[in-house]
Amino acid sequence: MGRSERRELVNRLVVLLLHLLKWRFQTDRQGNSRRLSIKEQRIRLKSHLEDNPSLKSYLDWAITQAYQLAVIEAERETGLPESTFPVICPFTCQQLLDDAFWPEAVGSH
Repeated sequence: MGRSERRELVNRLVVLLLHLLKWRFQTDRQGNSRRLSIKEQRIRLKSHLEDNPSLKSYLDWAITQAYQLAVIEAERETGLPESTFPVICPFTCQQLLDDAFWPEAVGSH
């Protein structure tokens, strides 16, 4: 397994995490386009992991790396301050890969 596979894993996670953060923190924009983007990235991520099973041992590391980048991108794209987003990734690996998981909007129960 090479660097390019690990880099692709992080890149896929960044895109997925970005859309999940926007889903959670921009509830007024929870539309079909965002839902489909999340669905697509989950499929692409699962496919990449199936093609490179040894990457599973890097998932925790990759999520940590990807989350830092996703927060920067979320701040840029949403205009929300960095303090809006949790310091540590609020999603588990299982949640990221779970097609049925959709983060609750902040403040909802």
